[in-house]
Amino acid sequence: MRGTLNDQSLLYLQIAAMVEDDILRGVYREEEQVPSTNELARGYNINPATAAKGLGLLVAEGILYKKRGIGMFVAAGGAERVREKRKRAFSDSYIRPLVREAQALGLSGQELAEMLREAMGDTEKGESV
Repeated sequence: MRGTLNDQSLLYLQIAAMVEDDILRGVYREEEQVPSTNELARGYNINPATAAKGLGLLVAEGILYKKRGIGMFVAAGGAERVREKRKRAFSDSYIRPLVREAQALGLSGQELAEMLREAMGDTEKGESV
């Protein structure tokens, strides 16, 4: 587990997000065990109940599953579930507001698409957007 906790959001949500990040990066693959509640609690100096709540959230979403007495494991298709969840969140947080602003500015879909292509080209060249 990598990362640091902050005061920006609830700790259990941060734990869940860090496990998701590690799944997406391939640190934990399908059917591999993730850190236990106690390992997370010790590593981040948090209450084990907080760590359990973060892992429980991922179990409820079908990203992890529990083997009684053994621990938590990445579910089959867990990485894809994380990816789809994050795509939906990205759309809701960034794309939809972007489209609303583009409409308010009178931009056509073609103009917006061109602006996106240009910005993506800049990032591919190593320039920051």
